[in-house]
Amino acid sequence: MEAGNKRKAEADGPDDRDKRVKTKKQWRVARKNDRGAVQAKAIRPGDSGIWVTCVRGKEGKCVGELRDLFTEYAELLYGDALGQTAGGHEEGEDEDDGDIEGQIQAEVAGIRKPTSVQLFTNVKVEVPCGELGPINLLKRLRIAEWSAVVFFKTGSPIEPVSFVKRICEDASKHSALKRTRFVQRLSPMTMIGHATPDSLEKLALEVLAPHFNQVPFLDKKFAIRPTIRNHSVMKRTPLIEHIAALVSQFGPYKVSLNEYDLLIIVEIYQNICGVSVVDNTTGSSFEQLKRFNLAEIFDPSPKNEVPVLKDDAEPVHLTPPETTTSAHAPAAKSPMDLS
Repeated sequence: MEAGNKRKAEADGPDDRDKRVKTKKQWRVARKNDRGAVQAKAIRPGDSGIWVTCVRGKEGKCVGELRDLFTEYAELLYGDALGQTAGGHEEGEDEDDGDIEGQIQAEVAGIRKPTSVQLFTNVKVEVPCGELGPINLLKRLRIAEWSAVVFFKTGSPIEPVSFVKRICEDASKHSALKRTRFVQRLSPMTMIGHATPDSLEKLALEVLAPHFNQVPFLDKKFAIRPTIRNHSVMKRTPLIEHIAALVSQFGPYKVSLNEYDLLIIVEIYQNICGVSVVDNTTGSSFEQLKRFNLAEIFDPSPKNEVPVLKDDAEPVHLTPPETTTSAHAPAAKSPMDLS
C-alpha cells in the first residue's frame, strides 16, 4: 500500500506538474477588429486602385518600390488635402489641453481608431499574366518576366487615373532617372466590382457617365481596351460590344482606333472587374506614355519588336474579328473577397 502511494506521489512530482503547466494550451480571444483588418486587405465592390504587372518572383521588391513612389506623389499632388486632414485632428486635440481626462480619452480613441485613412493598401493576389501566343524562343524568355500581378487599393483623395498618368508623364520627361526596376505596367481602376455581365454594366455606367453624359454634347471619339485573365464567363468580343452599346446610350459617339479622345480600359482578373477612362485630350497620350508601362518608358523595346502578351492588344472597335486574345486558363482559387 505504501509502495503504491509512493509511486503515485512520484508521478505527481514537481517536474511533471511543471511540464503540464508549460504545455498547457494558452487560448486567446480573437480581437474584435481582426475582421476589419482582413477586409482592408481584400478587394471589395466599390474599391478603386491600381493593378501592376511586375517581374516574376520580385513581387515584394515591386511593392516596396511602388509604396515609396506612390507616397512621394501623394504628398506632391495631394499635400494640401492631406495637410488639412492632419490639421483638423491637431485642432481637436488642442481644445482638450485643460482637461486631463479628455486628453486621456482622446489618446485611447486614437489608439483604437487610426486618425488618418491609409492611402495605399497592397492586396496579395495570385493571378498569372495570361497565356502566350505562338512566338519565338527569344520572346518567350522575355515574357517569362511578365508573370506576376500586384494590386494597390487606393483611398481618398487619390484618383487612380490622373495619379498614374502624372507618374508616367514625369518618368517620360526624365527617363534617364530610372525610379523602378521591377515595376512593369500600371493599370488604374476608377471602380471595381464583380466580373459578371450585370455587375459590369452597372459599374461601367457609373464610370462612363462623367466622361460621356455631357450637356451640351461634345463630339469625342473613343476606343475600348479590355484585358481578360483567368476568366471564362465573359468573352472579349461580347464584352466590347456591350461596352460600346453602353456608350451609345449617352450620345452618338464614334469609334477611332488611333485617334481616340477617350480610352475605356476594362480589366478582368478571375472574379474581379475594373473599369476606368483615360482622357487623351489633356497632357501626353496613352500611347506616348507607353500605355502606362514604366519599364518601357525607362527602357524602350526595339521598334520592330511585337507586343508580347496576347491579352495586351491594340484598342479595338465595335465589330472586331471573332478571334479572341483572352486567356482561358482555369481559374485558381481567388484570394480576393467580393462577397
